[in-house]
Amino acid sequence: MSFTLIFENLRCNGRAATARLSNLWIGFSVCALATAIQAQTLMPTPAPSPSGSTEEETIVPTFETQKLARTFMLDVPAPRGQITDRNGVPLAQNRLSYNLVITFPTPLNFSDAQALSYTREKIDEAGKSIGRRFRISDEAILRHYRNRGIMPFEIAPNLTSQEYEGIKDKLPPGMMVRRVYVRIYPNGKIAGQIVGYTGKTGRNPDGIVDNHETIWPQTEGREGLEQTFNDMLTGKNGEYKLTFDKDGRKTSEKLVTPPEPGYNVVTTLDLHLQGLAEKALAAKAKRGAMVIVDPNSGDVLALASWPTYDPNVFVPSISADQLKALQADPDIPLLPRAYRSSYPPGSTFKVAVGIAALESHAVYPQDQYQCVPAIQIGNVTFHNWKKSDRGALNFVQALTESCDTWFYQVGIKTGAAPIIDWALKLGFGAKCGIPLRGEAEGRIPNDEYMKATHGRKILNGDIANMSIGQGDIQVTPLQMAQAMGVVANGGTFYQTRLVQQVQTFDNQIVTAYQVRAKRTLDMSPETLEQVRTGMIDVVNGGGGTAHQASLENVEVAGKTGTAQWGPKHKERTAAWFAGFLPADQPRYAFAAVYEGDVGSKVHGGSAAAPMVADVFKDVYKGQMIARQSHQRAQEQPEIRRAEPVEEQDESD
Repeated sequence: MSFTLIFENLRCNGRAATARLSNLWIGFSVCALATAIQAQTLMPTPAPSPSGSTEEETIVPTFETQKLARTFMLDVPAPRGQITDRNGVPLAQNRLSYNLVITFPTPLNFSDAQALSYTREKIDEAGKSIGRRFRISDEAILRHYRNRGIMPFEIAPNLTSQEYEGIKDKLPPGMMVRRVYVRIYPNGKIAGQIVGYTGKTGRNPDGIVDNHETIWPQTEGREGLEQTFNDMLTGKNGEYKLTFDKDGRKTSEKLVTPPEPGYNVVTTLDLHLQGLAEKALAAKAKRGAMVIVDPNSGDVLALASWPTYDPNVFVPSISADQLKALQADPDIPLLPRAYRSSYPPGSTFKVAVGIAALESHAVYPQDQYQCVPAIQIGNVTFHNWKKSDRGALNFVQALTESCDTWFYQVGIKTGAAPIIDWALKLGFGAKCGIPLRGEAEGRIPNDEYMKATHGRKILNGDIANMSIGQGDIQVTPLQMAQAMGVVANGGTFYQTRLVQQVQTFDNQIVTAYQVRAKRTLDMSPETLEQVRTGMIDVVNGGGGTAHQASLENVEVAGKTGTAQWGPKHKERTAAWFAGFLPADQPRYAFAAVYEGDVGSKVHGGSAAAPMVADVFKDVYKGQMIARQSHQRAQEQPEIRRAEPVEEQDESD
């Protein structure tokens, strides 16, 4: 059967066929390599002698024995497995790369001058054919010929499609196109920081050929899932045997063992959601992150950071200038902010403080505290973000308007211990455990931390700061989305999951990562109802701070936040919006953060909330869901809106 027919048959058989096709392409490529070498021998190749078994005895090649080595067993790199989203859409896969190589006739008896003349002639012909200039030193040519002349000499890796089409049918004798697999990221920048990239395990070898040396350099994962699952993605090398007689003439070649493709990694990501999140960040944020999780399973559906990079720039290798530009970019595109950066959470943390206050019975739903412009704690004046006196508010009203002075009072009444306890229960201050290196742990400060850092235990001023998500608290966007998922589903803390399973090319499961509930939080139904009511009113109520996240056909529940961080006089603002939707039967929990520049004034309601709205407008596009007016918001007494209007624009 011809290779063309084999490939056509395999093309119809899905994923398994793709992997088998990989093996055939490699086998075909290796065979073509050997055939080309054989075709260029200076003298007719004699038939193998009857003592072939003795002739093919494997010996270790050295410089002196290079031309007489009888048998070489070479490794054929296996294609890497795919990385896909939850629906099987490829995030990382392989493509054929065409490398132009020169083959030398055997036996290897050229003088240096002959080797240079032969190689230069081929290089000149290739340059004219593809319109490329080659800078290859005489030293490199001679080193290859002397040490590894039985192997093709690569002069032009990764030919463009135009170059390949222009030369494939008019290759001069002694030249061939070697097909190798290289990584490709079909979605470009989308999910690039999660998938990561690969790099060569070493430079092209130029020393003596060793047994079980790979025919071309292998690649390994250097970042992201490519790195974490490198061993599973790598596959198993094949074996290819080259045999030479005592005079150095090649007598046979054979693919002894075909390579086995690596396993496929199936993530929990939804490529469509990931793309929407990155698009929203690109449109509205210079720097930032957005995370979307399924609150009913803990699955990460989107893990977006901005700016990001296209992992294709690392294929087949990144230039020094490109790498320097990425590393020198002040916006740090190589930093996956969604899980490797932590920020003060601002008023989004009031959700955790409210749960701690209600569950510890420091306050009750009907209790009211004055929302004044400022209060004195010790010798420090703590301000509300609004300059007007809002009067007496209960919890739902205070959360809706995000009254800082209300939470200062309630936080101090609650005490540090319950707030810290509930923050930890919601997953703050601990890694989420996704299989990506460098995940930030965040920080929930306790007495031990305060003593080590500030030389004292937690004081009332620290509790006041903590109550509005400022001070020494640090959380990641992933942690915030995880916590919102717990609130959304009624108190079940699911293990956050980024990978569903690892499977073979024919869909046999190798490793499965099951949905797992780590614990159930003992929140009362009354507390949950209070928190949900407040979060719905934040978006939809008259005094809410996140009106720009409101959608026509689905009810959103959320909380805004604005926090300062960074060195003194160089503070920057983190503007947050976090929550879940639909409010009555949550399918998505989310967290978005917008990084402001030094000195800029941005706010969660005006910077982060619109980004989330952009994503879910698209998700619910065309769906006519009857919007439910929240009855409790109508039953509450009317709340005065702050004046003047400019004050409302500074909502947190």
